[in-house]
Parts: sequence; C-alpha cells; structure tokens
Amino acid sequence: MSDDDKNPAREVITDYAQAHFRYFRTADGTVYAQRNGHPVARPIRSQGTTGSHRQELMVGLYRDGLGVFNGTALKEALDLIEALALSEDVQPVYIRVAPGFDGATWLDLGRADGQSVRIHPTGWDIAVPDPREVCWRRTQLTGELPMPVKNTDGKGIDLLMRLCNFANAETECLAIAWLIGCLGPSVPVPAPFLTGPQGAGKSTGGRMLVRIVEGMTGDLRRAPKDEENLIAAVAAGWVTALDNLSHMSPDLSDAMCCIVTGAENVKRALFTDGDVFRVGYRRPLLLTGIDVGVIRPDLAERLLPLRLERPQVRRTEDELWTEYAEVLPVVLGSILDLTVKVRAAEAETPTDLRMADFAHLCAQLDAATGLGALTAYRASLDDLNDDVIEGDLLAQTVLAYAAGLETGAEQRMTSTEWLHCLSRVYTGDDFRPLPKGWPTTGKVLSDRLKRLQPTLAARGVLIDSGRTREGRYIVMTRTLGAPSHEQQAF
Repeated sequence: MSDDDKNPAREVITDYAQAHFRYFRTADGTVYAQRNGHPVARPIRSQGTTGSHRQELMVGLYRDGLGVFNGTALKEALDLIEALALSEDVQPVYIRVAPGFDGATWLDLGRADGQSVRIHPTGWDIAVPDPREVCWRRTQLTGELPMPVKNTDGKGIDLLMRLCNFANAETECLAIAWLIGCLGPSVPVPAPFLTGPQGAGKSTGGRMLVRIVEGMTGDLRRAPKDEENLIAAVAAGWVTALDNLSHMSPDLSDAMCCIVTGAENVKRALFTDGDVFRVGYRRPLLLTGIDVGVIRPDLAERLLPLRLERPQVRRTEDELWTEYAEVLPVVLGSILDLTVKVRAAEAETPTDLRMADFAHLCAQLDAATGLGALTAYRASLDDLNDDVIEGDLLAQTVLAYAAGLETGAEQRMTSTEWLHCLSRVYTGDDFRPLPKGWPTTGKVLSDRLKRLQPTLAARGVLIDSGRTREGRYIVMTRTLGAPSHEQQAF
C-alpha cells in the first residue's frame, strides 16, 4: 500500500475512539469520555497518572493491534474529538450519589465493573446504570464500597451503634438521619460535629460514619489553610471530613456554610487571558473536635452536634477495624433498607428551621420508626444557640436589655442610638471598658445584629430594620411568651 492510501495516525485514533467511546460535554463545557456500556466518565484533558482517558485510549489501540502512536497524533485526535463533542447534548457527571429516572437515586459502589445501588420507591437493587441516566466521575478519593446485604431487618444499625460511642439515643438517631441524608443528591444536610472528652473516640467515630458512604479508604483530614485548597478537596469527593478542629476562623466558617448549602466558585482558566471555569459544590461535611471556640450564628444553623462518651472497655485498633470491615456490608444494607422506608413515609415539613430539607427528613424518619429525630434536632439547635450566646457578649447584652421590655413591646432607634444604648447596658454603673471586638460604629452594630437575628429570635427577641425619610432604623421586639434571659456573663 502506498503512503497516499494510508490513513493518518490521527484519523486512525479518532475512528477507534468514536467506535469504542461515547463523548459528551457538561454544562461548564468540559468534555468527557465514557466507554461504551460503562457508567464511569473521564475528562479527556485529564493528565492524571492513573486512569486518564489518554492512557485507556493508548492501551486500547495497542491491545487491539492498531499500534503505538506518538503524542502528536494523540493530541491532534483528542483536539478533534473535543471540538466535535462540543456540539453534543449536555449531561452532568456525579461523584458517589446521583439522581436517576422515575424518582430513583444511585449510589456508586466504586467498583471496576460499574455496579451501583439503585434506590427506588419500592426498594433497592444492584445494577449497572444506563450511561445516559448516570455518568460517574471518579477521583483518587472515590473508594470502593462492599456489596450491601439485603433484608437485614435493621441488624446493621445495631451493629454500628455498638461500635460507636454515642452518648445517648438522641445522638444515635441524628447520626442515622445524617447517613440517610448523605444518600440523597438533592438534600442539604447539616454538618455533624462529633464532640466529647479526650478518649471518647471522636476520630474513630467520624471515620466509621464516613466509611459507610466512602468505603474503607475514606478518612479524616486536617482543615486546609486556605479556602482554595478546601474547595479543591471538597469538589474531588462526596463526604468531606475534617478532624481535630481547635479553632475556626471567620473565613473557614463562611466556607463551611457554603459547602453545606451549596455555592459556586469561578476562577480564571490556566494559560488563558479571559476564559474562566466554574466549580459548583454542595457536599456532606463532617467535623470532629473538643472545642472550636466561638461558633458564628450562620454556621450554628448548619451544624449537627453529636456527643460521644469515653468507652468503659478499650479495644485495639486492629480488632475494632477488623470487626467494622466485617459488618460494613450489613450496615450499608440496613441504611439502604431504612432509606427506602423513610423516603416512602409522609410527614409535614417544619417551616421554622433553616435546614428545612433535613428537618423534613427527620420528620419522615420519625414517621417510619418513631425515633424522635426531629425533637432531637430541635434540641441540638437550641444547645447551639446557647453556645453562640455564651460566646458573644453583644448577644448577651441584647438579651439582657430585652429582658426589661414588656412582652410584645417594640423599641425603635437608629443603629447609632442602639450602639450607645447597648454600650451603656454593658458598661453598667461601674463604667467598665468595652471588650475587644465590640462594635465601634452603628454600621458595624447593624451587621452584627443581622448575623445574630436567628439566634436572638430563638430566644424571643426579634430584630428588624427599615427606612423612613429621616433615615434607617432598627426595631427590637420581645415576642409574646418569650423567655427572658436574666443571666449575664459580664
């Protein structure tokens, strides 16, 4: 055959690729490759050391006897494939959990054969999802889960609670509700904060909860030093677990709020002048620590405190994790069984809680099992409000002032007038100096009160604002039947 009759290498690669792979793009323009009949998709531009599309394409060409091609030919072929794929339909990719057809959801088991769990209204089963229904995106953080056991009759829940050191039944039912929430791709769940004395097994308990969803390779990590690294870690996995927190900066607190309820980060694409790429994320978050200091009100509404206690009998790490690995298939099967029952249960959605989706899930769990998860969730939020108040002198001062108002009374002043009024309440008759961090202007006070609105409302003090021709004002109202807060920490 003459050289004129030979196909260029890039055409050989392109023909082979289109015959063996499906190419599509996501909403942000990233092009993915999906082997025919397999649900796992890989970005064609990935240069990862393991499992990149470039590598699987090279291996396929070699094993099918088409030869070994140089980098230039591969690059030219992938450039053409990427350009062609930009005209294809848009389809999202998912990590670990995904919505499916007919109200079903999917859980990626991380297996090489693509088998996953399909959770549908009448039960759950193991299947390989249709590539046009679910496209899995896997990273180095995607561990393999064991095959779950069917019809466990709740045995796995009891086995899990026996391994963890939860302080009481209320904590146990909240942990179960969180695990069920992690299997829902559209349900924002509060971040469990495992706390307790030294030696209570907080890190071990956190790992056990994470590994039910992420497999035995799932682990806890130290909190990154900056938001950019935190977002990168969050976007690459499903459950993000941060261990041994001792301090929470305002920036880290704000980033955690975004992780729990969802946000999007836009950055300039590398090696370009004007292109950008978008990173959207909303992930389950888990934290451990003894004390993180002052908790900001907006984060408190997104936390789920789980208290642990020191075990009476100690076990070796090897013994504990060997038993955990043995019971994990049963535990996962029980969680899946319970998830089906909870989703089928009917319950009203509480309208007074910030995390309404999770509150509704707790109500469904109560309807299905009678555990009292919603009551426990309300109690946990009440405890967190106490923590916020105890760590914020301004909140304590507002409550002390409101305690002197009549029930239903409303008081209106400008922010500057409120600053002078609350400062006098704090300093008292002995004219003590104002503490560090006290608002210095009316604008600062107004911003602080906006953050404290949910916490103060839970204690019967409503803060609102408005504007007249004379200027802006702040209104404080003590609601009917509101409990007074006589105790002062200053």
